Amino acid sequence: MSASELRPEKRGPLAGIRVLDTTGVVVGPMATLILAEQGADVIKIEPPEGDLMRRLGGRPRKPGMSPKFLHFNRNKRSIALDLKSPEGREVMGRLAETADVFVSNMRPRALQSLGLTFEALSAKNPRIVHCTISGFATGGPYAGAPAYDTIIQGLSGVAACHAEVLGEPRFAPFVLTDHLVGIVAAQAICAALLGRERTGVGEAIEVPMFENAAAFVLCEHLDQRTFEAGGHMGDPRIMTPDARPLKTRDGYICVSANTDVQARAFFDAIGRPELKTDPRFVSVTARLANVRDYFAVRTAAMAERTTAEWVEILRRHDVPAMPYHTLHSLLDDPQLRGSGVLTDEVQKNQDGQEETMLGLRHPNRYSGTGVPESRLAPRFGEHGDEILAELGYGPDDRRRLGGRDADAAE
Repeated sequence: MSASELRPEKRGPLAGIRVLDTTGVVVGPMATLILAEQGADVIKIEPPEGDLMRRLGGRPRKPGMSPKFLHFNRNKRSIALDLKSPEGREVMGRLAETADVFVSNMRPRALQSLGLTFEALSAKNPRIVHCTISGFATGGPYAGAPAYDTIIQGLSGVAACHAEVLGEPRFAPFVLTDHLVGIVAAQAICAALLGRERTGVGEAIEVPMFENAAAFVLCEHLDQRTFEAGGHMGDPRIMTPDARPLKTRDGYICVSANTDVQARAFFDAIGRPELKTDPRFVSVTARLANVRDYFAVRTAAMAERTTAEWVEILRRHDVPAMPYHTLHSLLDDPQLRGSGVLTDEVQKNQDGQEETMLGLRHPNRYSGTGVPESRLAPRFGEHGDEILAELGYGPDDRRRLGGRDADAAE
């Protein structure tokens, strides 16, 4: 029985696609979150102790339901399986026969020992798409080494970009490469599903964190090193302390005037029309060669008025500009509320009373298939009995295989 037959209420372009998600923390859950919000039936297969992010992702209101876990695991179902046990492997085998996609961030040795390699699963289900998110691609000297976001940020050049601007290496203040690679993995899975529609068979995908993050950095900053050894590296418009929100009389503003039309409009907006014919600023090429002077003009001008005044003036001149948000003021942005991305969700506490929390919903829209109704992240093992029933297990077997109570790891 297909996932679409089991859950006919699901909508979205991936409705009817079943995804087995054995990942944890951020990079894998980011990938499967995207698939879930596109309509896939994502079954989160958690070890007996549960996903680490249930406990690592901030102080929870309910045990085992940390804020970060809630936001990365919306629209998924949870079953607890000990994949090292015969019972866990039995259930996993049946799930693999019904699945379209298997996603893991286990290392090759673990996949081999658990019988979860592409070869093993495709023998049960030739149509399965098998995606492994790894730290490093096979074939290189780092293959099989453990990796976390901070390791990849430091190794791939992300931290070095901060050093170019700030004078010392720093990690981005979010798990940047986990997010990046999770998005890449979701795209690769969708491409493989499309390929399967043409060939009739699945395939194995390897999505390495280091190589993807390094390519991300180098596409932006190879610059003249593209052409010659020893050539300059780093986009000068970005690799400067002046590439930042600009201080106004009462706060900050974000301004971007890159095209010739925008630059000329900006000079009119700040009351400096003579700069339109200044040799330093007359073209994209000239402004790039004199980027520090150009940024200095912007910095000096913005200090003369309030943020609201500049936003109104620059919009009138069709120059891209928006206020700067702090983390707290971002929550009051009317666009996030108006588009439905930031919402008030209602959940029941341990006493059965309703409580509200801030929820995040899928930002993208699909005109034909729509998106599934947003569901809160699952409690640990919440859907175990339901999933086992879908696989054809009777009540006695479900009690035998169900493992922990849904709240046991919380």
